[in-house]
Amino acid sequence: MKLKAEEISKVIQAQIKSYNKTLDISEVGTVISLADGIALIHGLENAMAGELLLFPHDTYGMVLNLEEGHVGAVLLGSDDNIKEGDEVRLTHKVVEVAVGDELLGRVVNALGAPIDGGPEIKGTKTRPVERVAPGVMTRKSVHQPLMTGLKIIDSMIPIGKGQRELIIGDRQTGKTAIAIDAIINQKGKQVNCIYVAIGQKASTVAQIVEKLRHHGALEYTTVVAARASELAALQYIAPYTGCAIGEEWMEQGKDVLIVYDDLSKHAVAYRTISLLIRRPPGREAYPGDVFYLHSRLLERAAKLNDALGGGSMTALPLIETQAGDISAYIPTNVISITDGQIFLQTELFNAGVRPAVDVGLSVSRVGSAAQTKAMKQVSGSLKLELAQYNELLSFTQFGSDLDEATKAAIDKGARLTELLKQDQYSALTLSEQVVSLFTAKEGLLRDIPVEKVRDFEKGLHRYFKEKQGELLAEIERERALSDKLSGDLKKAIGEYLAEYKLRGE
Repeated sequence: MKLKAEEISKVIQAQIKSYNKTLDISEVGTVISLADGIALIHGLENAMAGELLLFPHDTYGMVLNLEEGHVGAVLLGSDDNIKEGDEVRLTHKVVEVAVGDELLGRVVNALGAPIDGGPEIKGTKTRPVERVAPGVMTRKSVHQPLMTGLKIIDSMIPIGKGQRELIIGDRQTGKTAIAIDAIINQKGKQVNCIYVAIGQKASTVAQIVEKLRHHGALEYTTVVAARASELAALQYIAPYTGCAIGEEWMEQGKDVLIVYDDLSKHAVAYRTISLLIRRPPGREAYPGDVFYLHSRLLERAAKLNDALGGGSMTALPLIETQAGDISAYIPTNVISITDGQIFLQTELFNAGVRPAVDVGLSVSRVGSAAQTKAMKQVSGSLKLELAQYNELLSFTQFGSDLDEATKAAIDKGARLTELLKQDQYSALTLSEQVVSLFTAKEGLLRDIPVEKVRDFEKGLHRYFKEKQGELLAEIERERALSDKLSGDLKKAIGEYLAEYKLRGE
């Protein structure tokens, strides 16, 4: 950016006036222009990229551009009381955030300050929000399941501790619902959760906090909120703040689940800042380093090796697409960084399939390494059967005469699709999911009308809890189906089936 002659002359005149103060321009600078939360500062020759700057009235800023003769900084607070000619000082610190167990159950802003009306956070330990991701030698392969409580995901698109699984789809298709269900399902499993809200309405954030509180999940969750009304700089920093909070627990050997909701708005906030500080725009006006923006964030999710405590941080980033276009710039960037994606489709959502997961386009690159043996045993052929069902369904639109094998495949697929539907906030345990999927695998839903499948499943779970509690406990304990356990399951399901038919429901 070219500086105007009159701005330079003003700075020189100010320096002549304060000559006796021996102004040190390596440590102290002068604001030469200020607009839209972006300040250009003359001086600050010793400034570091990402360094925290102190403006008048205890306002902070962060260095983003280091140019010859001046520094470009973004303000992390209101610029109402700051004007051209004001003095700016280096702090010799990068942006840091308080970390520790004191943050559990709290709602904080992008700088880690509480915004829930509760007491000040007394955590003495701080961490820089930006940090290099763990290297290959410090990691361990992902091998433990992180259950979401959703049948369709845990059976076919399993998530492992330390994985990065993208949730992608158009607006209003249930992306946040899946992420919140995953957090609620960690209750009692020693997993600390972080929910980062980027560019959302304050009312939306308040509703999510209330839902987490209602389901007893807030006590092990930290909510980091950079709301739509806040500065673009705070929306830009928020995910890194959440990540730094999670890294502290990961390095203590704990398991962490972090949700970034959503990275589309994060990219837009970064684009806004970049254009304001006159960085050259590239594709779709995003700056050239927008890929690095997300890769350096998501690479910090990891499963650490045993020598470093064996902690993990699992990331669930969300991306909003436009009309299902997953080939757009930001979606393709994040797809290439993550270890798989859960793709949600508007057509499925509108057809009443909830969660509206498109099994054909969704994938987990960790796969069955993140599943228990019991889940592998009951879900092995699910994806293939659903793919065949969808193929046959489109084929049958053109003809009415079907052979028996085709009819059987369509009947089974219809019941499977119905079985995989699940209401929000109704997470299932591993044993409940295994019972449901085992029933489908063994063909025991054959005589149940499609519209009655979900009603039958609810009754089946109730029956198992009341009369077959030992079987459920054995599945949870063994996490695998032996021949004897499979036989006992089949017998118990058969008993309930007979009872169900007898009632004529």
